[in-house]
Amino acid sequence: MTTTIQIGELSIRVTKKNIKNVHLSVHPPDGHVTLAAPTGTRLEVARAYAISKLGWIREQQAKLKNQARETHRQFVERESHYLWGRRYLLSVNEQDRKPSVKLDHKRITLNVRPGSSSEKRADVLHEWHKALLHQVVPGIITAWETKLGVKVAGYFLQRMKTKWGSCNHRAGHIRINTELVKKPKDLLEYVIVHEMVHLIEKTHSARFVALLDEYYPTWREARSELNELPLSAVRWGE
Repeated sequence: MTTTIQIGELSIRVTKKNIKNVHLSVHPPDGHVTLAAPTGTRLEVARAYAISKLGWIREQQAKLKNQARETHRQFVERESHYLWGRRYLLSVNEQDRKPSVKLDHKRITLNVRPGSSSEKRADVLHEWHKALLHQVVPGIITAWETKLGVKVAGYFLQRMKTKWGSCNHRAGHIRINTELVKKPKDLLEYVIVHEMVHLIEKTHSARFVALLDEYYPTWREARSELNELPLSAVRWGE
């Protein structure tokens, strides 16, 4: 059951779930707020809890507003692009053959057909990003399946608007945001581990936190670093 409560100009989406504790979240890129509450929670109680956290909500929204944001990419010559946390210059080579991407130590070369649009160039790079992730993700999953004693039935790569990853506990599937290809690989590993722990504990409960503390003690540092990196310039309203 999902509803929306209004506190002044602030809208909060409230979802009632089979959980023990209230979870309040402020999501990038625009700072929208959600509140997950135990099934039996009265709406007035949820509202009172949100009001008590207004200072924290405003603080998180201010951080997102002030956080560095990547400029919108045009996919043109000598434009900056990031891969595994490193900055590369883009080189665009127009030729009448199948589009492709090549990487060297300083440059990403994008081979596209003459007159290709920025949207087409973006799609070519995105497919390349997915290919790079497919080279890395299975190894991370396999290593952590052994450590955690779980089995990932499948993983999926996609653009995600508000999350770095997600987990379908029932199906045993995890989803990974393709934007993570731009971040250092240890942050990709953190997101994968986070979602895999959800195969053991579905919610962000005290047990979930304890499991992360046990298996990935530096998770808080990884989360902070990930949240401090530039936000994607994706036009979220589209």
